Amino acid sequence: MKLSWNILFFAILEVINSTKTGLKWVRVNVPQFRVPGETAQLQCEFDLGNDTLYSVKWYKDHEEFYRYLPKTRPQSTSYRVEGVQVDMQKSSSKKVVLHSVNWKTSGIYKCEVSAEAPSFSSAQSEAKMEIVSLPEEDPIITGVKDEYSIGDEINLNCTSGKSRPASMLHWYINEQQIQKPEALIQYPIEHHTKGLVTTTLGLKVTLNSRHFLGGSMRVKCVASLMPTLFGEDRESEVQSLPIMRDTREALLLVKSASTCHISSVLVFILTFLNVLFYHKILNVNIFM
Repeated sequence: MKLSWNILFFAILEVINSTKTGLKWVRVNVPQFRVPGETAQLQCEFDLGNDTLYSVKWYKDHEEFYRYLPKTRPQSTSYRVEGVQVDMQKSSSKKVVLHSVNWKTSGIYKCEVSAEAPSFSSAQSEAKMEIVSLPEEDPIITGVKDEYSIGDEINLNCTSGKSRPASMLHWYINEQQIQKPEALIQYPIEHHTKGLVTTTLGLKVTLNSRHFLGGSMRVKCVASLMPTLFGEDRESEVQSLPIMRDTREALLLVKSASTCHISSVLVFILTFLNVLFYHKILNVNIFM
């Protein structure tokens, strides 16, 4: 019986909506992110049904900055709101274009549509837009030694480029993300001019044989800032032999006792072959 009442309720709602002839809905489309200096186009779609449009009003954080009245001259009017610069030539009843967005352009944008008599109905919709600054630099890794051996402790720092909001940092060893809290050192966010910030994440790990694949290890720091904003993350990798500041792909190489032993054997063999070659040139039989 309960299910039947639910079906009946929704059926009644559908009938009411189908018979409604006035303003039906309003929908906004606002860019989620923009970079300072860019243009932002705000769209307001609506279905008036049989109603006649009276006004379209735009608000930023409850402050009206644009109004469209089809029966007035001029039809469009803009109002001074901090961070909002309306391009009146490109704006209309269903869109508003903002040029040269800045930090103060971030906020909640609402479109309110009203109909004329006799219905005087109105509807509204809103969405958030945030102004961001992408980092111009790749993350930087510091604290690298010339070489590492099994049992050594790596103690590195990764610092992001300046951005707004803060970048998120992640460490990887041999493409495996380091997630253990005891291996990661969180540092306070550093603030710069124009609201930009940098983040720093430390890595502290004691090396063992599992860290080295074929005698080498790859350490990488990845900085990301809102994945929907970027096609890919920024990343930086570190090399110990030699240390290259402008190298992104690098390896941490280990020298072990077995490696040194093999090297000594190779030196002995090469020396012996050189002696053979030298005596052959002089036509001397060294086995006499």
